[in-house]
Amino acid sequence: MLLGLTAPTKGSFTIDGKQFPNDRLSILKEVGSFIESPSFYANLTGKENLDIIRRILGLSKSSVTDALELVGLSEFGGRLAKKYSLGMKQRLGLAGALLGRPPILILDEPTNGLDPSGIHEIRNLIKSLPGLYDCTVLISSHMLSEIELMADDIGILNHGHLLFEGSLDELRKNALQSGFAADNLEEMFLSMVDKDNASRKQRAEL
Repeated sequence: MLLGLTAPTKGSFTIDGKQFPNDRLSILKEVGSFIESPSFYANLTGKENLDIIRRILGLSKSSVTDALELVGLSEFGGRLAKKYSLGMKQRLGLAGALLGRPPILILDEPTNGLDPSGIHEIRNLIKSLPGLYDCTVLISSHMLSEIELMADDIGILNHGHLLFEGSLDELRKNALQSGFAADNLEEMFLSMVDKDNASRKQRAEL
């Protein structure tokens, strides 16, 4: 919904004083996005792939060099995308999201399909981004152990309903007060979702 890929059933949202849907295009210019497994033109170089996005966004040529540098791909910008490893493709996808250094980044399953080394690499890169250029990063992921290592604030959704939003410490406190296990994010997530599902089932039976 934030990216305009699906229409809201109701309500609206505001980003930096701009309201959806009236200011949709203005909002999109301030949001960089990475949707699960990014696709590229295999017979173009990494730099050429980014240049296509750059031209669509109307950014300067230097933004491509800047994005490649941010994700550590400067020396591989001239390599064909089909010769990139999976980890490098994820980095190139992030570079596309980072073009023009948008103040908001939306990343969907950014470590999907990577081996442990690749996951560690991408995780550290994502964690460094807010400090590098003062952006806000929103991550959607089912890899809860990764979210636990990356996020400052956490939101738990179930059937489109926000069950919790706050810091990890607040979530632990909330879980303990509810009598749930609070050793890790996965346990807390499952306990909250199970409770919500049981409540939904009970309401449906009434």
